[in-house]
Formats: sequence, C-alpha cells, structure tokens
Amino acid sequence: MTRKAIIFLLLSALLAGCAKEYVQDPVEDPRVIILMYHRISGGPAENLYERSAADFETDLVYLKDNNIRVIDFTEFEDIVSGKTVPETHSAIITFDDGDHSWYTRALPLLIKYRMKATFFLWTSRMDMNSFLSWDEVELMSNYAYEGGVNPFTFGSHTMSHPFLMSMKETLDDEAFSEYLDYELGVSKQLIDLHCNSSVNALALPYGDGAGDPDIIAAAQRLGYRFIRTSERNITGTASTDLYRLPSLPVLDDTDPGLIGIYLGI
Repeated sequence: MTRKAIIFLLLSALLAGCAKEYVQDPVEDPRVIILMYHRISGGPAENLYERSAADFETDLVYLKDNNIRVIDFTEFEDIVSGKTVPETHSAIITFDDGDHSWYTRALPLLIKYRMKATFFLWTSRMDMNSFLSWDEVELMSNYAYEGGVNPFTFGSHTMSHPFLMSMKETLDDEAFSEYLDYELGVSKQLIDLHCNSSVNALALPYGDGAGDPDIIAAAQRLGYRFIRTSERNITGTASTDLYRLPSLPVLDDTDPGLIGIYLGI
C-alpha cells in the first residue's frame, strides 16, 4: 500500500468518527436539488467557478442543519419511480471536471460530515497538471463508510469537454453519432476501468445540448441512466426527465441560503 493511501485511510477514519447522523423531521412536498461544484480552493476563491474550502464546509453544515439528506443518483431514481418516499428534502452533490482539490480539500470534508458525492471526470485530462490521477480516483471509489457503503461515485464529463451542439452543426448524423460514441462511450469505458461500479451519469460540458434527442439517444445506447444539465431548478417528482436533470451551480458568491430558497425552506 502506498504512503498516500495509508495517509488517506487514516485521515478518513479520523474524520468519519467526528460525523453525526441526520436528525430528520418530515417536510411537506419534499424535493431534490442537485448541486454543481468545480474547484475547491484552499484560500479565497480566485474566480467565479471556484468555491473556498471554508465556504464548502459552510454548505455542508447548511445541508445538515436543515435536514437536507444527501443522496446519490441511484437513490434519486428510487424517489422518482416511487420506490422510495422521502420525508425530507434531498440534495445530490456533484463536481465537474476533475480538479485535484477534490481529493485534497473536498474529500476530507465530505467524509467529516458523512456525505455522498458524484464526481464528473473530463477523462482526457486525468493524470495531467492539476487534475486527479487515476490512482486517486480508485482510492475515492473504493472508500467505504461503516456498513460498506461507497459514498463516492464517478460519472462522465466527456472525453474532451466540447460544446456538443457546435459539433452537431458541423457533422452529418452518422458522424455525430460516432463522435458521441467517442465522447460519451470511451470516457465511460475509461472511468469504468478505475471504479468499483459502472458509470451511469453524464454531465454535459457547459450544459450544452440539454434535451437534444441525439445526445439522449446516444446516452441511452451507451448505458447512461442520467444526464445532469446546467438548467437551474429543483427536481424529484414523478414527471422528472432523468435525461434532463436541472442543477444549481454553487459559485464563489453563492449564499448557502439559496439552496433553501430553491427548496422552499
């Protein structure tokens, strides 16, 4: 076992011991909000799409204090299908791109508060510069809370993070289908090689292509069950379109109270 893995496991065990279980009060008309993060900075955020570690922890505390249960996409599917009837509002925490700060800053805080998250990878950038390594992806994927629950799952943010609709305008139907097989399909295959569960969720780069029938058809053909977009809204009703899921980007200047505003708290 590598020194990095040993340190990770020791730190994880320490932080997990600090966590408390949710105390949930039933709410009327519970809904789900999908939160979208990018890079977590050590100090003050340097651009709009970063979130400082201090503010990220404030977000997690807000979720716990307001009895907002953090779930994954599979649990979300159970809510939409009616298999599970939630008593509280829920949130899905997601991250886009693959920044190394997920491992060094986001992960310890998620473990501290025993929360789940889905990480969408820009797969051609893994092992490069400030991005995660595949070894770190494997460590995150295999981490388990007590009881054997793996809280950290991975999805695709495509191979090259393109504007998909721009490519659709320049290619004929057959070529675009082959292009999607590469961007969505090969990226999924790469991630599957390094994770303990198969990829089932796609996050559209720039939110481009939300609702596009060719992208949805390709995602279904390639084994995806969810597409997260950048359209802003809450979700979680029986009429939810799993291939056009809205989200709330959490930016440098986002007040955690905005989560409650969206949910009607």
